[in-house]
Amino acid sequence: MITTKVLQQLAETHGTPLFVIDHHEVRSNYATFKKYLPRVQAYYAVKANPDVEIVKTLLDAGASFDVSSIAEFRAVYENIKAMPEQKQHEWIRENIIYANPIKANETLMELDQYKPLVTFDNRDEILKIKEFSPNSRLILRLRVSNAGAMVELSSKFGAEPKEAVDMILEAEKEGLTVEGLSFHVGSQTTNFENYVQAIDLAALIFRQARERGYDKMNLLDIGGGFPAPYDASVQPFSELAKRINAELERLFPPEVKIIAEPGRFIVATACTVAAKIIGRAVRHGKLCYYIDDGVYHSFSGIIFDHCQYHLEAFKEGPTTEICTVFGPTCDGLDVISMTEELPSNLERGDLLYSRNIGAYSGATSTWFNGFPPAKVVHINR
Repeated sequence: MITTKVLQQLAETHGTPLFVIDHHEVRSNYATFKKYLPRVQAYYAVKANPDVEIVKTLLDAGASFDVSSIAEFRAVYENIKAMPEQKQHEWIRENIIYANPIKANETLMELDQYKPLVTFDNRDEILKIKEFSPNSRLILRLRVSNAGAMVELSSKFGAEPKEAVDMILEAEKEGLTVEGLSFHVGSQTTNFENYVQAIDLAALIFRQARERGYDKMNLLDIGGGFPAPYDASVQPFSELAKRINAELERLFPPEVKIIAEPGRFIVATACTVAAKIIGRAVRHGKLCYYIDDGVYHSFSGIIFDHCQYHLEAFKEGPTTEICTVFGPTCDGLDVISMTEELPSNLERGDLLYSRNIGAYSGATSTWFNGFPPAKVVHINR
């Protein structure tokens, strides 16, 4: 974790708003994932934070990648394009999954040369893949429970389990090969039973497919959703890993490759934002601070990720108050917190900071109102 002293020095050197990425923490989180889930190959979900330097750090650490757009695919490709072309193609086949079940025709056409691993969850997508990317290797995404997840995904994606084997056989009839199954239990899932139920369901569908003569599946993608430790209510990752390892050991033989798509877990704790107070006021008897970053910028996860980030002050005060903290734009939506406990003696020019803001924050930052996103600074300790 970056110390407050270092963070303050960085803010004074580079100005604010400032988005600090700690690559030591990225590597540490990746190592933790591998330590507790040794059988599972981590495919970093680029959408969580697509910064090219994070991609490079994880590539150097041995990670694979989950991409959900052609732009994310290209961000990964930029880091491997120095390889000879044949090695590029081999690496992509082994280390990238295009995990968006719905893909544009143009995307499929661009990917086809690599014989990519792609997900699907409906019959129309089978026909689209056959037409525009016939060299693709398919993974069927299942609809599973997202109960207890901060961000629910099952209403948008996932084939109904009762239709799964029929869909696998239909893809085979169209000349495509389904190599395995995937699921996603929802983002920031604190209900560990979701993983157990989803793994059990996948094992059932593997068995049903074999009973109907289809024996070409050798991969299970257990998706993402691994919770970041935002607060003490989140159980340790090691506890979730025990549950997952037990089910995988019980239900899937060693020859079945297991992959996952951690995003938030890898980057959430690796980033910290520093911002400056640009104004203060008392409204309806309540102290309000205005800072030079907000929900259209580094704090966009409040809107898009249903996440709440807490602010702390570098300067201590004799008393604290429950304050409102606003962002810099003219929009009333730009509210970072209505209940932040901060010193009451903060002034214009004083700095605040917010930790654990690495996932789905800068990734959705805008230039609304003409305010630029925070400057990004990379720290390698």
